[in-house]
Amino acid sequence: MHWGEARVGISGWRYAPWRGDFYPKGLQQRLELEYASSRLSSIELNGSFYSLQRPSSWLSWSQQTPVDFVFSVKGPRYVTHLLRLRSTDEALANFFASGLFRLGPKLGPILWQLPPNLHFDEEQLDAFLSSLPRTTTEAAALAARSTRGTAPEERGFDPTLERPIRHALEVRSVSFDTERYFALLERQGVASVVADTAGRWPFFTRVTADFAYVRLHGDEILYESGYSPESLDTWAARIDGWRATGRDVFVYFDNDIKVRAPYDAMALASRLASQPG
Repeated sequence: MHWGEARVGISGWRYAPWRGDFYPKGLQQRLELEYASSRLSSIELNGSFYSLQRPSSWLSWSQQTPVDFVFSVKGPRYVTHLLRLRSTDEALANFFASGLFRLGPKLGPILWQLPPNLHFDEEQLDAFLSSLPRTTTEAAALAARSTRGTAPEERGFDPTLERPIRHALEVRSVSFDTERYFALLERQGVASVVADTAGRWPFFTRVTADFAYVRLHGDEILYESGYSPESLDTWAARIDGWRATGRDVFVYFDNDIKVRAPYDAMALASRLASQPG
C-alpha cells in the first residue's frame, strides 16, 4: 500500500505574540522563518493574499528554508474578493508573473479562499477554475501576458522542467453544500478545503482531488483556541485515512492569536510521524 505524504504547518509566521514564546527571546525577526521551518514541514504563505509579492521575496523565502520544505501559497483577494472570480485574466497573469515560481520545487498547492457573501454559481466557478494553469508551462504562458512589467527572468520558470500545479478552494457560504459543487471540483481536480472554523462557516470533509487540504482555524473559538490531545488524535486518524488512499495531505493551523498554531502543528505532526508512508 502506498501512503501519501503529510505536511503539517502554520498559516504565516510573522506574529508579534509569538516572539519570546514560540520564537526564543532575542531571536532576530529575519531569522524567524528559518527557525519555524526547522520545526515544521510546511508554511502557508498568506502575504500574497493581500498584495503581490516581490520576486526577490519569493527567492529569499526559498533560500531560508530546508531543501525538503514546501510552501502553500494563498491566491490574491483581488481575484476572489474584489473581482469575485469575474474578468480575472489580467489579475491571474500578474499573480503568476510575480515570482512565486522562484520557490522552485518548494512550491506546493495554491489556495483560493472565497468570501462568505460569494454564493455558489456553477457556471462562474467552472469558468474560473478552468482558467487556472495546471502546469508550470501553462503558468508561464499566462504570466507572459502580465501587465505588471516583471522581467521574464524574475518569474522563476524553468523551461526545461514542467511540473504540475495543484489548486485548493475554501468556501464560506452554505450555498456550496450541494452535490453539484463537489462534482465540479472533482471534475476540475481541485481540492475542497477542509476548514475547521469553530462552527462559523461550513465544514466540508469530502476529498475532491488527489490531495487533501486542511485549515484549522480554532477548535472552539475562531483563530484563538487550541486543539486538545483528543481532538488532535481525531484529526490524525482522519488525515491517516486520506493518506492510506495514496493522497498527500497539507494541514495548516491558523489559530495564531494565543500562540497555539505552531505548538498544535508540532503536536499533530508527531502523531503522524510513526504512521506508514
